[in-house]
Amino acid sequence: MSDQLPKFHSLTGLIDPERMRRAFLAVKRNRGAAGVDKVSLRAFEANLDGNLAALMFDLKRAGRYRAAPLRRVFIPKGGGKLRPLGIPTVRDRVAQEVVRSILEPIFEPHFSEFSFGFRPRRNAHQAIEAIRAAHADGFKWVVDADIQACFDNIPHDLILNRIAERVADGNILRLIREFLSAGVLEGLVLRPSLSGTPQGGVISPLLANIVLDLLDQRLTQSGLRFARYADDFVVLCRSHALAKQALAFVDTTLRSELGLSLSSSKTKVVSFVEGFDFLGFHVSKRRISVRDASIEKFKARVRLLTIRSHNLCADVFRELNRVLIGFAHYFAAPFASVADQFRLLDHWIRARIRSMKFKGISRGYNRRWNNKLIARLGLLSLYGLRA
Repeated sequence: MSDQLPKFHSLTGLIDPERMRRAFLAVKRNRGAAGVDKVSLRAFEANLDGNLAALMFDLKRAGRYRAAPLRRVFIPKGGGKLRPLGIPTVRDRVAQEVVRSILEPIFEPHFSEFSFGFRPRRNAHQAIEAIRAAHADGFKWVVDADIQACFDNIPHDLILNRIAERVADGNILRLIREFLSAGVLEGLVLRPSLSGTPQGGVISPLLANIVLDLLDQRLTQSGLRFARYADDFVVLCRSHALAKQALAFVDTTLRSELGLSLSSSKTKVVSFVEGFDFLGFHVSKRRISVRDASIEKFKARVRLLTIRSHNLCADVFRELNRVLIGFAHYFAAPFASVADQFRLLDHWIRARIRSMKFKGISRGYNRRWNNKLIARLGLLSLYGLRA
């Protein structure tokens, strides 16, 4: 962000009852569990006017607001690994959404056109399209970059300094520091937050984009073509030699200006002939398809819904259909060649449905469960959802 861009003062004055209510509605739409105070969305909403008024009073008075520690949970990441998430209280999620709604209009217009993650009217498919366009322009080599624990390692001072370049309201800056330093409660142990933007925080994606926009600027200034989705990005080059130079440039920039580093085991230089994984897809010269890890993650979800010892009922089909629609909506993009993969997955899913019937009446009864009957009972087909 240029030093010539204006600074914004008195942003605290934008916190009003209408913004508080919109913030709560946004948090409610995203659902989510209770935080360390065990207050659910429903419980918070039961006294909504009083809770929002009290929170607004704290947010507008310097030094009064205090964020509760995040509740630590772990979700499957794939490959048997777990991703740590920090769940703020409902009150803190509303507070973060209030500040996010104030900051986003200030920073969003100046982000790079090649940044696609967690931004209005931008998505992962556009990032893939940008890669396809670069390949068509002769960019045949890729720096497939992976930042080492990016969200956990961004220095707090860097976040605050980047925001302070545009924001001169000390109270807003104090609120952000409060969000960042709330700590994490693991069991009965409170662990301090010394760096990073906790994964699970409402404001975390915007803060990460504000910091990583500095990387975008340096790449653009160096004439490099890239596509970034949050901390996942690729740099596109015309030759292997230029890609190696780009990798060294990215590594130096991250270390010297952002206090971050690349994962040596996950970052590599590859050609489109070899192919690479990006945002759940496998991208190559010949085609774009679903990457193997995404298929395994999908299968793991289906397995949980089609356990052989469970009853086969309408609820199974309903939950399965929800998973199928989400998977097809993302991966059946116009640029993707997924027909064969979807057909095989449909076959596998129907085999699991039939296996649930083996514990039932008889194998002869089970064999009558052909694809047409399963479809009539309401199960959707990935292959049919492509359009």
